Amino acid sequence: MGVDLGPDDVAFRMNLVTLKPQGSSIYMQDFSAGHISTSEARVLVETLQKELGTAEIEFHPGVGYRHLMVWRGGKDGMSSTPPHDITGKAILDSLPQGEGADMLTSLMNHAQMVLHGHPINVSRKEKGDLPANSIWLWGHGKTPRIETYQEKFGLTGAVISAVDLIKGIGICAGLDIINVEGATGYIDTNYLGKGEAALAALENHDFVYVHVEAPDEASHEGIMQHKLEAIADFDRLVVGTVLEGIKKFDDYAVLCMPDHPTPVKLMTHTSDPVPFVLYRGGGGKNNGAVSYDEAQCKSTGLVLEGHELLPMLLA
Repeated sequence: MGVDLGPDDVAFRMNLVTLKPQGSSIYMQDFSAGHISTSEARVLVETLQKELGTAEIEFHPGVGYRHLMVWRGGKDGMSSTPPHDITGKAILDSLPQGEGADMLTSLMNHAQMVLHGHPINVSRKEKGDLPANSIWLWGHGKTPRIETYQEKFGLTGAVISAVDLIKGIGICAGLDIINVEGATGYIDTNYLGKGEAALAALENHDFVYVHVEAPDEASHEGIMQHKLEAIADFDRLVVGTVLEGIKKFDDYAVLCMPDHPTPVKLMTHTSDPVPFVLYRGGGGKNNGAVSYDEAQCKSTGLVLEGHELLPMLLA
């Protein structure tokens, strides 16, 4: 996002969300405010910065419902809850806890007052869309100091993603960030554009990481049909495009995998192992799996730690 952090500054993930009063409680109705558009969200976040921003507190617009709050010289010892973990649940027990939590709760409360009658939300409600009537602050941290991809592997690399968190990790790892027009982080993302951008990036990079958020988003929503569509579109337009176009290179390897399971039934992440497939253009050994799914991968008996995968890809 281009936001510079000092060593004592703390960044928070900031969702625009829809809260709903019910009886004596407040519930998380939607962690994405009805998947609010980037253009609408930008206006809301800029208003928050104007009304609530200070020398210490900054609000920065991102993509869709995902944004950033920076607390200059802030606290970072509190705990927080991802908003997608409490969809349909009361929020009281999931508010930030620990030193500095009072500041976060105060910001959320004041943001509700700013957002309540905002013309963007008035218009959304008139159209039958969910209003972005609150912010949710979570997932905080300071800038990490990590070994770059070039230092660790001696190779150049790039990242393609619609999610600013992934881009930020890429920047910390010294990777180039490639922005694709129409990449939204949702089921309407530009799958084909991502596949084509990956092939173009391989012309002058040794490694390209393509991240697609849509299946995870559909799972957090609990919508099976959206997840099936997202997986099918990813398979056809990203994987299919890459596997066809990459044949022009003499030597290549492709690793395909999720970062974690997100069952539609649970609408949140679990810690179960995930399947991966590693394909080498010059030929390789098949370990017996006949399809790419959890059951087939489990049948091979091959279980690895995540940090072992990149060395295997690059071997």
